[in-house]
Amino acid sequence: MNNKTNTVDKDNTTVINLKAFFQLLKKYSKFIIATSILGIVVAWLSAVVIITPKYESSADILVNRKTNDIQTQLNVQQADLQAINTYKDVLKKPIILGDVLKTLKEKDNYSGNLEDLQNSLVITNETNSQVITVSAITENPYIARDMANIVSEVFTKKIKKIMQVDNVTVVSTAKVNTTPVSPNKKVMIMIGFLVGLGVGIAICGIKELLNTKVDSTSYLTDDLGLTNLGVVYHIENGKRSIRAVTIVDDKLATSVERRI
Repeated sequence: MNNKTNTVDKDNTTVINLKAFFQLLKKYSKFIIATSILGIVVAWLSAVVIITPKYESSADILVNRKTNDIQTQLNVQQADLQAINTYKDVLKKPIILGDVLKTLKEKDNYSGNLEDLQNSLVITNETNSQVITVSAITENPYIARDMANIVSEVFTKKIKKIMQVDNVTVVSTAKVNTTPVSPNKKVMIMIGFLVGLGVGIAICGIKELLNTKVDSTSYLTDDLGLTNLGVVYHIENGKRSIRAVTIVDDKLATSVERRI
């Protein structure tokens, strides 16, 4: 019996909380809509004005040694696949990027250092693929193109001496891409809307919790379970101040109004 009662109480509490929440949304709907719109505007301005756009260009490197023997070719292919992780690691080492940095400074007046260059590069490879993709992400689309191409060129030349192999070829050079990859305006606007919505609801909730004003007698009788003994009205009538008292008689279910 107690378990059933507790379950009913919990269900009622949940219904009351949801009801109060939706009443809160309805009461402060204009304010919540305003904060949501403000969040969208702030996010859009941040994406357009504050955050500097970045551009990406990519070049592809093929790791592949050719042989006429089919059985040997399979072994060589497996060896190349195993070597790809090593190549990906070498691509971002100073032994490669040192020459790349020097060339970029001479060609494009690149102002970054070796760490900036490393952070601008993303080296990727699909599973069981012999292609390594060198992606450069910078604030200038032309520097991004040159960076990806120069890294690929320097790597193909130096890897022959570093590992005594001749199995790396540039199969796709980077092109200029003037469409920014970041910031993502749609995502930022959605985040701005959600933040504005959340802030608006939070402010309204705090305001409602701090509000100690009683707006209706139903709150006292229904929510708090108090008995309504009467209502006092204060009326200003020129120089006279009138107080009208409504006395409620629960037994007779009637009310009598008196003026004091």
